[in-house]
Amino acid sequence: MDATVESLRQRYRQAGQDHLFTFFDSLQEEEKAQLVQQLSKLDVERVNQVFQTAIKADELARTAKSSSIQPPPHESVESTIGEANASKAKSFAQIGFDAIAKGEVGVLLMAGGQGTRLGSSAPKGCYDIGLPSAKSLFQIQAERIIKLQQLAASKASAQGSSVVLPWYIMTSGPTRSDTEAFFRKHSFFGLDEKNVVFFEQGTLPCLSLDGKILLESKFKVATAPDGNGGLYRALRTPFKCGSSETVISDLERRGIKFLHAYGVDNCLVKVGDPTFIGVCLEKGVQAGVKVVKKTDPKESVGVVALKDGKFGVVEYSEIPQELSEAREEDGSGQLAFRAANIANHFYTTTFLSKDVPAFEAEMAFHIARKKIPTIDLSTGESVKPTTPNGMKLELFVFDVFPFCDKLAVHEVERKEEFSPLKNARGTGSDDPDTSRRDLLAQQKRWLEVAGAKVAEGAEVELSPLVTYSGEGLEAFQGKVLESGNIEP
Repeated sequence: MDATVESLRQRYRQAGQDHLFTFFDSLQEEEKAQLVQQLSKLDVERVNQVFQTAIKADELARTAKSSSIQPPPHESVESTIGEANASKAKSFAQIGFDAIAKGEVGVLLMAGGQGTRLGSSAPKGCYDIGLPSAKSLFQIQAERIIKLQQLAASKASAQGSSVVLPWYIMTSGPTRSDTEAFFRKHSFFGLDEKNVVFFEQGTLPCLSLDGKILLESKFKVATAPDGNGGLYRALRTPFKCGSSETVISDLERRGIKFLHAYGVDNCLVKVGDPTFIGVCLEKGVQAGVKVVKKTDPKESVGVVALKDGKFGVVEYSEIPQELSEAREEDGSGQLAFRAANIANHFYTTTFLSKDVPAFEAEMAFHIARKKIPTIDLSTGESVKPTTPNGMKLELFVFDVFPFCDKLAVHEVERKEEFSPLKNARGTGSDDPDTSRRDLLAQQKRWLEVAGAKVAEGAEVELSPLVTYSGEGLEAFQGKVLESGNIEP
């Protein structure tokens, strides 16, 4: 071990991070082994590079003159809202169904978060929003995949062939084992286990304000998740211990050309949405983003826009008031900057495997200055700071947008596709009660369109195995439905 330790020390000395060995000689053998293992896995040169790029970008943002911010160009935007766009939406959906039926589409779930704000320590996807069926978010989404596979098979030109829509689930260090255990406990909700791939987003060390890696204890580096934009690096990181297999290699092995990525906390998400896939394929883009209309200038949501001529997401805190309140000149009264980002994306596999690695080093991590518990290197005592003493670095999933030559912006109806779960029950906004309300209201609309009637005060839940997006409900025409959960 001595030669290994000396080699490791030399590497960290050259990187200017050898302070991490300050207490090494006084540690127990088990503690030494733990620190050596962690430092051996850490790419310290990359950490330094990430810090330098982040600091430079942060400084530029502080000192730069006002950016030029414009709405996304009209040719990039495709709306499928309302009856006027129904025929167009159907055409896009058929394109998407064809790609799914050919086995060219996969879905990727960003599920690294815990339900801490919901009062739960379990992974967020395990959460039950209070539906009559008591289904978790994971189960709802799994059953949507099963139904979509069936629909794609029935709409495909080659009838009778089975369709597989592989599901890639990005967890985090704190959630991976619990997520996998939850899926096994529920027999993968009817999906074939070999088509559900778990992988893990990365972490980065917490840094001092001058870029030194902080120690959580004398033998452990302080770390934090690298943000949902850590997705891109995680796709190329082996997802099994002792294996070289990655999500990218799995996509390529299966012949997956297109990927739909989304966040776990939206109960209305159309997993693998064929219409969205169709929009992006028709436009021939590397990447796409699904958006809902922002109607209130004060809504705390980022919008997709052009920033200095490049696609990006402008946070609500960054956009000047006169722009956030600006209206279209066509007399529609709509906000000019209305493309609200909902973390719902399309990618080509080629973009993820070839293009992203080529520009990844240029993507600047965002700095969050925090009060980070650490060890005083001079005394060895634990320190709980009262003011920010360090930083956590995060990459956002939309940080690839500025590097896209073309980006499809697909505008959809909020009440049909977006009801986020962010807050604890009783908050009244983006909480379990609003998620439950929005999902049941959507399904009531579907039933009424099919000619059914939901009894006064009743709550009727439709299993995703019955309908993916309101289709196939003709059998309920003329019926009056009481409260309950309808399964196949």
